[in-house]
Amino acid sequence: MAARKLRGGFSCLEASLAVLFVVMTAVSVALISLMATRTLQTGPETIIPPGPEDSPYLIGVGRADCTGPPAELPLMGYASPQQTAAGLHTRLYSRAFIIDDGRRRLVFVTADVGMMSQRLRLEVLQALQLKYGSLYRQQNLVLSGTHTHSGPAGYFQYTLFMITSKGFMRASIGPLVDGIVKSIDIAHGNMKPGRIYRSRGELEHSSLNRSPHSYMKNPEEERDRYRGDTDNQVLVLKFTDLDGDGIGMLSWFAVHAVSMNSSNRLVSSDNLGHASYLLEQDKNRGQLPGQGSFVAGFSSSNLGDVSPNTRGPVCMNTGRPCDYLNSSCPEGGTKMCKAFGPGDDMFDSTRIIGHNLYWKAKELYGSAVEEVTGSLQAAHQWVNMTDVSVQINATHTVRTCKPALGHSFAAGTTDGGGELNFTQGAVEGDPFWDGIRDVLLGEPSNQTTACHQPKPILLSTGEELQSEGAFRDTEVVIAGLSNVYTHYITTYEEYQVQRYEGASTIYGPHTLSAYLLKYRGLARAIAQDRVSALPLGPRPPFFEENLFNLLPAPAVDRKPENRSFGDVLQQVQPAYRQGDVVSVTFVAGNPRNSGDIRDKTFVTVEIHDNRTDTWEIVHTDASWETRFHWLKGSNQQSNATIEWHIPPAAPSGAYRIRHYGHYRQRAGWETSTRAYWGASSTFRVSTSFSSH
Repeated sequence: MAARKLRGGFSCLEASLAVLFVVMTAVSVALISLMATRTLQTGPETIIPPGPEDSPYLIGVGRADCTGPPAELPLMGYASPQQTAAGLHTRLYSRAFIIDDGRRRLVFVTADVGMMSQRLRLEVLQALQLKYGSLYRQQNLVLSGTHTHSGPAGYFQYTLFMITSKGFMRASIGPLVDGIVKSIDIAHGNMKPGRIYRSRGELEHSSLNRSPHSYMKNPEEERDRYRGDTDNQVLVLKFTDLDGDGIGMLSWFAVHAVSMNSSNRLVSSDNLGHASYLLEQDKNRGQLPGQGSFVAGFSSSNLGDVSPNTRGPVCMNTGRPCDYLNSSCPEGGTKMCKAFGPGDDMFDSTRIIGHNLYWKAKELYGSAVEEVTGSLQAAHQWVNMTDVSVQINATHTVRTCKPALGHSFAAGTTDGGGELNFTQGAVEGDPFWDGIRDVLLGEPSNQTTACHQPKPILLSTGEELQSEGAFRDTEVVIAGLSNVYTHYITTYEEYQVQRYEGASTIYGPHTLSAYLLKYRGLARAIAQDRVSALPLGPRPPFFEENLFNLLPAPAVDRKPENRSFGDVLQQVQPAYRQGDVVSVTFVAGNPRNSGDIRDKTFVTVEIHDNRTDTWEIVHTDASWETRFHWLKGSNQQSNATIEWHIPPAAPSGAYRIRHYGHYRQRAGWETSTRAYWGASSTFRVSTSFSSH
């Protein structure tokens, strides 16, 4: 994650759209820019004919399902062992945008995933190399995660992440790789001449700084440059064909995708995913979710200390404010201190934040007239972030550290507290936990401990563009959680407080300075047309051994006596009104036994067409209105409860709900899977129960 304060560090960079991809031992750093802009005249004035620099781009957009098994796999983000998948709230998608200026081609992907891992990016690059050769490669591909905390974990190859995710799981990383590659395939296949327009605005009441105490430690002259302690800018890129018809939109806004809290066990794309869902449904009228040609990407940005839980943190047992520095409560500690969103529950909060972002992006999309033109530029480099030297003034040089996480990392945040007795703001170690650390991992060296001061180590884990005269009218965008995940980046001052974000700045107090140094180097290489002279840097490893998986294979499914898979256990009511919730429960198999579930569905809601005496699908498990709950019972039996939250605009008529799945059976020594389905009774939806 890139902490919000990064925007201050890059404010002096200028080029009409310089998208800073904070992609990060070898850390990947990349800088991509689209160069000039011009404003279209919308009045009676004469429009200046486009010159050679205004030639249209080739543009392609694509969307593909990347949902993994919604059962038993740990969810990625809160690092809670109890938070394992048990159903589906919304599907996860990868959205790809390809731009080609005739000389260079760039790809930006935003996917509904907690963050990009190094292993995930390496596997995507391998798959693209097999299909396209050197067309799509590390130098022109950026993969960004929306940071949803409700997607399957298990796609990292490093020990810390494998421990909290029950290992490295092919069932988790496979759908992500395949979905991302497919979204690029689709974008590649529909490339056509088009134009790009930029628009930006402010979105209020949708984000909150969750570490204001840390922010206030920044110098007053820096804080005075901003209206507040969160970055409220929404930046929108509008993609059209040459006729002006929209084909896609890409936006950035700084907010954590944690409206769905740590008690959630349904796979969900959270608030950014809901914004994409709303705009795509708006533009692809009459299509089911995930279908239609218009692609709307809502990408993460400098969201490090930014929460969507706008009502802020309180002690759940007393209703009083949490401790300002430590975000803890007198009774219950950090686990009792929780921040809450604007809605009645986490689903409602997700809806509200997602709708706010959708509505603002739609407004900006409709008013976008500032055209982005000119050449594309990209620079990429692998960097050993454990050994970067930065001269901060005429007499002092500082260095980054070997990676380590502080005690406050284990405290979690007000969006999701840790399970143990750690608190934020800890600048001293704890003898008990330090002793356990020393036994398991070994005591950190004196050098590492000194380098990270004032962080007590819990886990030792291992201007320039404008001055060159190359660019003008710059817009800098930080696309966070891209390519490689290296936790957080805070300012030097915030690091001293050692709240969660500071404790998670793993390369030490001078991490931000090191990144600034490296990005200045990339910017200078672009400005001087010397990108080809950049050293590639140390390539990251691709581990083949020591990748463990602690999640056992799904067991054989069993069913109640005298029942079949797909039978209804709890039937629907005969009649409902708009706004009601329909619920039906089926005898189910383990969803993991359905294998690759991309482009499929566990759920359909269908309306009867009296004219043709057929059933038409109006919702799937990708719809916001449906929820698929899987309950694992005793004796290897399980149930599936499907909810349909009837929207106010649902047509009156006769409906049914169908459930699809697979169960695993044993025949002798062999096991196999078989498909099943079940259907509810027909029920009516009307404005009142008396209507027929």
